[in-house]
Amino acid sequence: MKKRSALIIIFTLIVGLSGLSSKTFAETAKNNYRLYCSQCHGLTGNGEGIDKPTMGVAPKIHNNAEEMIKLKDADIYTVTAQGGASVTKSALMPPWEGVMSEAEIKDMVKYLRELCNCTEK
Repeated sequence: MKKRSALIIIFTLIVGLSGLSSKTFAETAKNNYRLYCSQCHGLTGNGEGIDKPTMGVAPKIHNNAEEMIKLKDADIYTVTAQGGASVTKSALMPPWEGVMSEAEIKDMVKYLRELCNCTEK
């Protein structure tokens, strides 16, 4: 009986912690967006970040579903990881590879999909 109770407790902890991890990843993506992206793209993804007036090129509007739906998740991942110049866009968009982990960049792609309330075509 003790063994069964112990297994139930362990199972409950694992399930509970896995839910916590998902929430933590979502919060991390939002925090990373605020830290690394909002200066150009704005806190809500509206493209109105504090650096916009000095940029010379308009940042991507992440909450524009009509535009964001055209992008594949893999392309969003690439530009986030390797920067704008890697996809013949503005070099002002820096590469975040090495700053964010692969998992964090994947979570960022998911977060950008939340901002636009859209998925890839």
